[in-house]
Amino acid sequence: MQPVASFAVFDTNTTPTTTGSESFFNNGVTMVANVNLPTEFMGLPGHQGLIGTYSTGSYINLSPTVYFDPSVGVVIASTPKKGSWSLGYNFDQAFWVSDTDPRKRWGVFGNLGIADNNPSPIRWMASTGISGTSPIAHRENDTFGVGYFYVGTSSALQNFAPKLLPLGDEHGVELYYNVAVTPWCHITPDIQVVNPFRQRVDSSLLVGVRAKIDF
Repeated sequence: MQPVASFAVFDTNTTPTTTGSESFFNNGVTMVANVNLPTEFMGLPGHQGLIGTYSTGSYINLSPTVYFDPSVGVVIASTPKKGSWSLGYNFDQAFWVSDTDPRKRWGVFGNLGIADNNPSPIRWMASTGISGTSPIAHRENDTFGVGYFYVGTSSALQNFAPKLLPLGDEHGVELYYNVAVTPWCHITPDIQVVNPFRQRVDSSLLVGVRAKIDF
């Protein structure tokens, strides 16, 4: 396998339901650079990756995104700031691979990221977990995964209105099991336990299921 690198430029506006032509690049651009390197530590496959972003747009630290929507509850407008950056590292590493089928394996994965303290609402994050093929007899086509994440909210956001909007960090765990009902049908139950960053909100238990059918 060969190293893979990419570079992309995006509009900063979120317009998934319109053409976006009326606001195209009117708030600067977002640049994303990424490199992913295959590895073979201990003779087993893995990857090491780096990603960096920089935006020339203007933002507040409560700007809504697809990952962060502060529109529920008290929302306080902060002073806009121009420019935002982030850096991230990710890896995956197998520690067991079947001698008869290289698709059957167990491994670890992880991510680590850091961003500017303002306007980004997230200062840093980390996640790690284990995934692989099922250890249950006669369920070799099933897969599973368990992971833990921790998200550090930026101090600029935590200190903005600590009495009115007390914020902390967020962390949680997730467990899924992908059941291969047939070669073309997979059912995946999923459980998440999340301790949210809003200190006045209780911990949440999320239970879901996903079905995937290949044609």
